[in-house]
Amino acid sequence: MELNRRLKNYIAVIFVFVIAFPILWMSGCGQNPVAVSANQPVEVKVAFWGSPEEIEIVTTALKPWQESHPGIKIRFEHTPYSGYDSKILTRIAGGAAPDIIAAEVNYFVTFASKNVYVDLTPYEQNDPEFSIQDFFPSIVERFTRNGKLLAIPRDVAPFACVFYNKDIFDHEGIPYPTDDWTWNDLLEKAKALTQYDEKTGRVTQYGFYGWAWQNFVYGNGGALVDDAEHPAKSKLEDPLTLEGIQYFADLINVHKVMPTPMALANAGMGIDLLFSSGRLAMFLSGIWETPQLRQKEGLRWDVAMFPKNANGIRKFGSGGTGYGILKSSKHPKEAWEIVKALTNGKVQAELARRGLAQPAIRKIAEGADWAGSPLPPDNKKMLNEAVAYIVFDPFHPKWREIEAKYVLPELDLIKIGRETARDGMKKIDLQVSQMLEASKA
Repeated sequence: MELNRRLKNYIAVIFVFVIAFPILWMSGCGQNPVAVSANQPVEVKVAFWGSPEEIEIVTTALKPWQESHPGIKIRFEHTPYSGYDSKILTRIAGGAAPDIIAAEVNYFVTFASKNVYVDLTPYEQNDPEFSIQDFFPSIVERFTRNGKLLAIPRDVAPFACVFYNKDIFDHEGIPYPTDDWTWNDLLEKAKALTQYDEKTGRVTQYGFYGWAWQNFVYGNGGALVDDAEHPAKSKLEDPLTLEGIQYFADLINVHKVMPTPMALANAGMGIDLLFSSGRLAMFLSGIWETPQLRQKEGLRWDVAMFPKNANGIRKFGSGGTGYGILKSSKHPKEAWEIVKALTNGKVQAELARRGLAQPAIRKIAEGADWAGSPLPPDNKKMLNEAVAYIVFDPFHPKWREIEAKYVLPELDLIKIGRETARDGMKKIDLQVSQMLEASKA
């Protein structure tokens, strides 16, 4: 019996020293078994898209930050832009979501409508290193819903740039466009710059091209819906909307200063090549066209702000990108630090220098890396004024589906002259209203 008692005591002592003592020791040091793994860096996954150049800028710009924050490891996950929202939502549903997602202004609507974002307002308000007041208000408003800041903007992208080929203008002796020009001025210049082959009558040089048809709606005082923030009814049959769409289509079918979709396809080259090869005098797009144009050796070009209509109205559509944190993230505090790094002045300044994006931080946009940069286009500073005139697409979870299913097919028919704006929009106006009403944001 004594032997058994001693044996039990011996086993108990061994247990204390081998098993219990390490646990007690870690507890006394303010640690626990779980906290041992906490010494490893916290991994935060960031999903985004972009060109190879943009990927290089983002990853390179954050290397110094990563080195100074060894407790956080950023894992970048490049996701193709096409179907980006559905890919992210699938990952969320499958429990394999990233912590942070980049979202442009329309993909953001999809995510916000699914209620997947963390409210960043408390983080912004309690962080002395950060102020949302530094950013252009219009893009901040897009990323804010019901008083909750859901994403921090990295850039803003008005569809406000009319790129023009200086050599073509000089050859024809036509003054360059200025920011105070009108739709009539655009049409007059486009007519003068459109040239034809004398034998075949085919156009050899177009005066203008533009894909941003919304500009002609907004810039005419029209609208796509009754309230862009809370859309419930279509405004596609509004007289000002119809007039703007018809003006856009008439550039193709009546004035013939803009290529038809078929002519563009037959050209066998993109707009940037048509422009740089001297076959297109002006085109409407966003500043993101800049890097490609800078690579065209010998090309002399600049931008002017999209013109006002005859009544002095100036408005245009816009893009832009922001970073938000998903509610499913297990590391929201660390993710917030990364969101700040992804949208800070250094990253925005580098994107600006490369010509890829207009900074969302006003100070950077107004500084030497953007407005004061000697790199083309010379007039890029006008975009800082243009931000005040932007109109975002309707904030509705079904708007992209509505546009693809109803609006764009009719617009295609209008552009080739098969329908007038009035006839085309009349066919879909009621259906659009019903779809808006049936699934409000």
